[in-house]
Amino acid sequence: MDPTKGNAAKEERDAGPGTTLINLDDPSLFLNREINWIDFDAKVLEEAEDEDTPLLERLKFLCIFWNNLDEFFMVRVANIFHQHTKGFLNLPPDGMTPARQLATIRKKLLLLLSRAQNCWLKDVLPALRKADIRITPFDDLGEKQKKFLEGYFRNEIYPILTPQAIDPGRPFPTISGLSLNFLIQLLDPDSGIRFARLKIPKNFSRFVFIPRNKEAKSYSSLGISKNVRSNDIVLIEDLIRTFLPLLFPGYKVLDAATFRITRNTDVEIEEDEASDLLEAVKNLVDRRHFGEVIRLEVARDMSREMFSFLVRRFHLAPFQVYRMRTPLAFQGYMALCDAERPDLKDDPFAPRTPAPFVEGAHIFATIRAGDAIVYHPYDSFMPVLDFVRRAATDPKVVAIKITLYRAGSESPIVQALIEARRNGKQVTALVELKARFDEERNITWAEALEDAGVHVVYGLVGYKIHAKMCLVVRRETEGIRRYVHLGTGNYNPGTAQVYSDIGLFTANQAICADVTDLFNAITGYSRKDDYRQILVSPMTTRSGIIGRIEREIARHREHGDGEILFKMNQLVDKACIQALYLASIAGVRIRLQVRGICCLRPGVPGVSDNITVTSVVGRFLEHVRIFFFHNGGDEELLIGSADLMPRNLDRRIEILVPIRDPEIRKTIRDDILKIHLADNAKSRRLLEDGTYVRVLPEKGEPVVDSQRLMMNRAAGYNPVRGEEEKRHEQLRF
Repeated sequence: MDPTKGNAAKEERDAGPGTTLINLDDPSLFLNREINWIDFDAKVLEEAEDEDTPLLERLKFLCIFWNNLDEFFMVRVANIFHQHTKGFLNLPPDGMTPARQLATIRKKLLLLLSRAQNCWLKDVLPALRKADIRITPFDDLGEKQKKFLEGYFRNEIYPILTPQAIDPGRPFPTISGLSLNFLIQLLDPDSGIRFARLKIPKNFSRFVFIPRNKEAKSYSSLGISKNVRSNDIVLIEDLIRTFLPLLFPGYKVLDAATFRITRNTDVEIEEDEASDLLEAVKNLVDRRHFGEVIRLEVARDMSREMFSFLVRRFHLAPFQVYRMRTPLAFQGYMALCDAERPDLKDDPFAPRTPAPFVEGAHIFATIRAGDAIVYHPYDSFMPVLDFVRRAATDPKVVAIKITLYRAGSESPIVQALIEARRNGKQVTALVELKARFDEERNITWAEALEDAGVHVVYGLVGYKIHAKMCLVVRRETEGIRRYVHLGTGNYNPGTAQVYSDIGLFTANQAICADVTDLFNAITGYSRKDDYRQILVSPMTTRSGIIGRIEREIARHREHGDGEILFKMNQLVDKACIQALYLASIAGVRIRLQVRGICCLRPGVPGVSDNITVTSVVGRFLEHVRIFFFHNGGDEELLIGSADLMPRNLDRRIEILVPIRDPEIRKTIRDDILKIHLADNAKSRRLLEDGTYVRVLPEKGEPVVDSQRLMMNRAAGYNPVRGEEEKRHEQLRF
């Protein structure tokens, strides 16, 4: 059976000899992706609730929880709400209508938000105070502190604030998404009640640090302070609220409360009609500020009259409004996690530089000696940087081609590419302008690269370029030689410190030829739909995965040794799920680890009895994608950028690459994949009903903390090359 030729799922499948037909299109076999995402964010919240987690790390998880929710509303809830209001009925595999999804999301989120708010108010906030990180109400400050802060407000903040009256001559202003605002109720002695809006400026620190036991010396000392022990911390909104009367002379401030809106940011780019994709994406960024209002958050103390005023102005239904007991825009509290309090944080971790990437070794000689991998964040990102930097300066390198999806705010990769161009190299950068929420940063990088003479490709119409690949072409004694790095994560040194990702370095001729062909297909015109070694979306990834699952089914029916192990971020694609169901029905042992959304329902009698699904949420974000097939002992293992989701398989350029070196393949299988699957410290198991339960050690069973084991591993994950072999390759360079 050709593993690249997977068959589409039919309405009914033969479950095997002597069994009845099973309808694999039955909606009850699929979990709803939005509801399952909420369960993922609940796992993040559990980390904040865990008293064994250091205090500032708990605060960090709370901030991540709230930030995740913002993105969920901006994209996913916005999309469902749009379907609901427009009457679309393109139902997901689970069959839930948009109205039912919105109702279920609201119900589940109210319970989750109550937990998150209790976690902050009853647990983390009091614990911070005990640890001498004191967020202090303005009214509780000393008189000298109050006097100093009044001067700070008058001289530094007041000139920047812009109150906006709301009346027939000055209509309700446009409110930007996620901005923090005050709605203020005023009494005009002549005409009665008036309302005004005040946006809290973002160019001030959310936190004002003021000395507790001595006088402040200058306003500049009030920003974020590392020395939290000797300061009171006042929220900027608390300070502004205190002095609101100064903004409205002759009026009486009756009430003021914070509010915040979330807008639909899932704005579509009319790519087919755009003559310039760069300009189209710039327009998208501008339009995003004016998307439909999806959610309104208000402070719990907002009066009924002000609450009704906002709901009317935004034309919202009750299910779109949330009253909050915690401060709004809570993810801004992430700044407090930078406090110099090592006693309240995880122990510092320094990634290793794994063999064979030792100091002084020639990176291209190292790769030519044999394939090698790096496993971030446990392995340093330096070999990746060295790969690009060395290519930029090596006189024998003639060309560099790379994909940039999320490069980060200060990118050494981009700087190396600019240097390479200045050194006369042929440099091509595929900058994906449509990387959601990174559009503005990517536009900046793209324009900087173009200004340096780099050939920049701004993505493809109808597709996002999500593949992580870098190709270096070198002219050597024997002729042209190619080297590639292919990964599961972005070329971003920042995320490489907190995301778990695998990168493969290889000079394998077939893989390098595939990558060359793929770059040419993206930058030019090509109808190429098959490759020597790699799977490429949207052409062959789905069929390649399903074909390999079917191969495992056929093997198991003959020999009974079928085994499939997957680790990924999301599992949503219906055809892939149905193929896994067929494998389970045939008896293949399937273990899946899906960090986020999983629409497969495990443990259904007669359908998915042989499938277990776990999810690990811990200190690092599990981001790696690994697909392992036992294949009768002729094992196959692929890594890459693609999750099993329709967007990754149909609407993105993705790659999966096989790990050809048997020693590296075995190491990834045993020392990475199986250890994570055995985790009983930070793992949750997905049950048939869609809920998750913590995986705990059985009595007498050792604790397996997969991330801790990765951190404590002294060596890397590469085979040890012989000294003679290494010397030989070094001499060639």
